Amino acid sequence: MSRLPQLGRRGEGWVALQVVLIVAIVATGVLGTAWPSGARSWLVVAAVPIGLCGAYLLVGGIAGLGRQLTPFPKPVEHGGLRRVGVFGLARHPMYGGALLLALAWSLVSSPLALLPWTVAAVFLDTKRRREEAWLIEQHPDYAEYQTSVRRSLVPFVW
Repeated sequence: MSRLPQLGRRGEGWVALQVVLIVAIVATGVLGTAWPSGARSWLVVAAVPIGLCGAYLLVGGIAGLGRQLTPFPKPVEHGGLRRVGVFGLARHPMYGGALLLALAWSLVSSPLALLPWTVAAVFLDTKRRREEAWLIEQHPDYAEYQTSVRRSLVPFVW
């Protein structure tokens, strides 16, 4: 049992807070001061592969879940545990993908966007722990999956 709050029967509060953070990242990127001109080209070079990796994880996670896809952290009833594709690289690839896409956005838009991105990174890691508590309740073999897929959000990194 997790000490993290459920924030609704399916975790609706987690989703609402996530939307607020996404809006904050986009808004600070649009409204914040641009990166210094000397750094912009290097940041774009870094942002492109980060964004592509993020898109791969996000789209791969959506495709891998198929009909089990839900915006809520509580898994759908009678759903199966996904272990292949991007789920063989990270346990929560959609969270990792969203973080990488938001990081790429921050790198091409404004340093100010890194502030809500940092909060979002901590938030999504916490949301992941709440979701994993539900997954352990629903799937007795989830602990073995955690052992075999060590990275929770971003393959080879986190």
